[in-house]
Amino acid sequence: MFADIGAHMPLAARLRPTTLDDVAGQRHLLARGRALREAIERGDTGSILFWGPPGTGKTTLAGIIARHLNGEFVRLSAVTDGVARIREVVAEAERRRVAGHRTIVFIDEIHRFNRGQQDALLPHLEAGTLTLIGATTENPSFELNGALLSRLRVFVLEPLSVEDLTAVLRRAAADKDHGLGTLGIAIDDEALELLAVEADGDARRALSALDAAVVLLGPSAAPSTQRRVTVALVRDAVQWRAAQYDKSGEQHYNLISAYHKALRGSDPQGALYWLARMIEGGEDPMYIARRTVRFATEDIGLADPQALTIAIAAREAFHLLGAPEGELALAEAAIYLACAPKSNRVYAAWSAACEAARHSPAAAVPLHLRNAPTALMKDLGYGAGYQYAHTVPDAYIPQDYLPDELRGRIFYAPGPFGFERDIEKRLEWWASRRTVTAQGAAPVRREESET
Repeated sequence: MFADIGAHMPLAARLRPTTLDDVAGQRHLLARGRALREAIERGDTGSILFWGPPGTGKTTLAGIIARHLNGEFVRLSAVTDGVARIREVVAEAERRRVAGHRTIVFIDEIHRFNRGQQDALLPHLEAGTLTLIGATTENPSFELNGALLSRLRVFVLEPLSVEDLTAVLRRAAADKDHGLGTLGIAIDDEALELLAVEADGDARRALSALDAAVVLLGPSAAPSTQRRVTVALVRDAVQWRAAQYDKSGEQHYNLISAYHKALRGSDPQGALYWLARMIEGGEDPMYIARRTVRFATEDIGLADPQALTIAIAAREAFHLLGAPEGELALAEAAIYLACAPKSNRVYAAWSAACEAARHSPAAAVPLHLRNAPTALMKDLGYGAGYQYAHTVPDAYIPQDYLPDELRGRIFYAPGPFGFERDIEKRLEWWASRRTVTAQGAAPVRREESET
């Protein structure tokens, strides 16, 4: 019996659900009363796209939908099938349509189709020659052209929960028709939890891991002897990979976004977790270091000037030490930045200054601020009226330092946290000196050589 099981298709394929009630997870889509379930049961889904991680049921749902739609189910591979094959499928679908039969085309990993292949589908979707069910693990907003995407209803599938995966594994162990129920297999609760947690929301991965553990367990010497799948057996049978992470795909942007938001939210626990997720997933640590430096300037700024110093030091430390020792420097910087006071005033000030520069690209430099290295330029008034601050005890003489059309504009205003409170006091002091000077300041000596 064991040999027969091993000769069959993989456990995940044998246990693929055939009804909506058997599908694990996705209750947000498939619970009774949900729009997708009702459309499937009516046999009227139209062309749709399933977007979700591996092992969440995209292909399974496509097969179930095809049975409800009562049509010819054709599967295409976005890896091996090109425009020529699409034309063949369309010609066959047209013949079926004339005869009153429907064609459902399922394209797995549809994001691998290039623009030309995607465009080849458009007129046939418009004409109703075929119903398309697409599946992708990538964000369709980035991977599908707008024309095709506008003709599809997009449904997002979520990773399966540990509870869902546990139920799938228990069913696999008990199923005598398609699973392991005839093999006398018992799974320890700890092993079951390990399989469910480490599967990372992927039912196919969980079942493949269980299959591998059972194969390693070997055939039973006596049919009545119960054999146990233990944690140790699971670890021996499966080389767990790192958590799902794509350094060039949506996960790359999602995780760095989560890292930034945890830092901005002053949560060192979250920042450390997302940092670890990226490191464990194989992200380039120097990319993380660069983004950490960016965060220090954008979200902390002058609320804690030391933040930028620590972020740059962490980058240099990793560059010097490499992994894994240098990872501690990144963790140290993450904790410091998460705990630092936050201010985006420098970011806002720089954005406002750039906007002003774009709207006033030709504003003349006031004469008193111009350099006057030649006699002609001095004769033309360059530098005339400039007052050298160090000629007075306070080293401050009120003057205009903006073009006439921008006079009085405020780009930077300090925030109420951290070191920016001290900056606010400094600005208030300079403002008080401005008032004192305006009420009557002593004459000052102008340094003609200063520019």
